[in-house]
Amino acid sequence: MRQYLAVLMTVGFAFAVAAGMVLLSVLFGPKKRTAVKQEPFECGMPPATEPRGMARVNFYLVAVLFVMFDIEIVFLYPWAVSLRELGAGAFWAMTAFLAVLFTALVYAVKKGALEWD
Repeated sequence: MRQYLAVLMTVGFAFAVAAGMVLLSVLFGPKKRTAVKQEPFECGMPPATEPRGMARVNFYLVAVLFVMFDIEIVFLYPWAVSLRELGAGAFWAMTAFLAVLFTALVYAVKKGALEWD
């Protein structure tokens, strides 16, 4: 249990920060709802036009690709730090993981997910 103490403290700190932010928002946030407060805020000026509608699918595809490769780095960094202790099996497992991600990237590029017209 002692080896997980740092992880538990980090998780506890994260929950405390999140709860503190919610509590401060409730305590110091606006209490009275008015039409002016409910109006969308755009750089300190009234909105110039109405919203155009739904966002294009490319926006979501790029967001998903970003998250996918961001998670890759989360796995890749600790693996690289402890590669010598993990051995050859871990090397081949990460090679397979990176091959799947690279295949996904090639597929997304071929489908035009990163093209903005």
